[in-house]
Amino acid sequence: MAGQSAFGVIGLEVMGRNIAQNIERNGFPVAVYNRTVAKTEDFMKGPATGKKFHGAKDLKDFVSSLEKPRRILMLVKAGGPTDSTIDSIKGLLEPGDILIDGGNALYTDTERRAKALEPTGIKFFGMGVSGGEEGALWGPSLMPGGDKASYERLKPVLEKVAAKAPSDNAPCVTYCGAGGAGHYVKMVHNGVEYGDMQLIAESYDLMKNVAGMSNAEMEDVFNEWNNSELQSFLIDVTRKVINFKDPSGVPLVDVIQDKVGMKGTGTWTIMAALSLQVPVPTMAAAVDAREMSMLQKERAAASKILSGPKASFSGDKKQFVKDVKSALLCSKLCSYAQGMALLSAANKPKPPEGKEIGGGQYGMDYGMNLGDLAQIWRAGCIIRAAFLDDITKAYRANPNLENLLMADKFKGMIDANMEGWRRTLDLSIKQGIAAPAYSASLAYYDAFRRARLPGNIIQAQRDYFGGHTYQRTDKPGTFHMEWKPGGTEILQVEGKARTK
Repeated sequence: MAGQSAFGVIGLEVMGRNIAQNIERNGFPVAVYNRTVAKTEDFMKGPATGKKFHGAKDLKDFVSSLEKPRRILMLVKAGGPTDSTIDSIKGLLEPGDILIDGGNALYTDTERRAKALEPTGIKFFGMGVSGGEEGALWGPSLMPGGDKASYERLKPVLEKVAAKAPSDNAPCVTYCGAGGAGHYVKMVHNGVEYGDMQLIAESYDLMKNVAGMSNAEMEDVFNEWNNSELQSFLIDVTRKVINFKDPSGVPLVDVIQDKVGMKGTGTWTIMAALSLQVPVPTMAAAVDAREMSMLQKERAAASKILSGPKASFSGDKKQFVKDVKSALLCSKLCSYAQGMALLSAANKPKPPEGKEIGGGQYGMDYGMNLGDLAQIWRAGCIIRAAFLDDITKAYRANPNLENLLMADKFKGMIDANMEGWRRTLDLSIKQGIAAPAYSASLAYYDAFRRARLPGNIIQAQRDYFGGHTYQRTDKPGTFHMEWKPGGTEILQVEGKARTK
């Protein structure tokens, strides 16, 4: 069996099984290995029957069955299990072999692993895989990052197995950049996903608890929205689940607890944005909302004590739904704009020795192409949406676009929906319905469009109590004021103070 398989897959849980079948179906014989031998045997007796698979009994057999230079995809649990798998296989590999981590790893772990393997000559890739079980089987969005030259060896396989965008049939995979760029892109994808899901949940909350709409009525609304500029995977999923009946005939969503789980990738996005000093308030609000949802006992107690307006509605329901749609569209655009801004910041040069990352100047020097990244999210992944075609075009037309909201297409969309967006937020406040992601999105937009914010008073406060200095609008330099009657303003020159 030596050298007969074109690709190797380690890990035969559902994602590993499905992507292995996808690779084989697209013309590449696959060797598979799982630490638990019984899982390999079950796979070989089941979906692999009669197909071009080699079920390896151990890692030595697995490695020897692969063409050189070897291409191996790991789909094992993130963290310790990934490190253990790398430790087990690295002694069997040779310089030039490519080892891909397709799990949901933190990008800093990917960079640590790549650096540790560098002396061995093994090329380590971190690859985001989005689309869930069905995507893995029939076409996921793939986000690989690592050694650029080695990507050419992966490209023929990845382009075959990736999802194809409906508008032009382009494969939803591209080289994302060096180091941990692939997992960084997947992390940002997940942050946008958190924001998207929360915004849809807030739309549902307003329609249900302000307008008093039934699940059947909301199903009709989401059906309509899915045939508009809001068309997306998550809107499609929502229309399918919102009126789905359990065996007793009750809409299932009505009996599902409101406690939302999370695996941490949204929190990683917020932490990464903080390190680069990039505002991502929609994503942060979505993470906060999940954390609030976990406080079930506390909320139940508070509901009996804390007062607020009682939701009631007597207006035009059709106009209300139209306004909620406007709020959802504009807020979604803000969420995607924040994600693209974070990716743009990660592209900036690494800081020189002694300087800190962030501050608007320094990033990870990933070398991402933002137009390509928007393109690979058009199919296969959880955040796929119709307007990603327009995002791709915006960054192709202007690779240095400061912010997605400044592109003509999206400026026009927001201008056309602005009044409905504001009416929705106004009503949610008056009715006492929390809409944190809607609110954060509008605050992001309103802050970004202003040439001057109230930060001047904060700088004055900081200089008063901590001597943190400030800069002036009317003359250059960095200053400190002695905040007392007749106080002296001190000009800072190259770290030294001089009275001005």
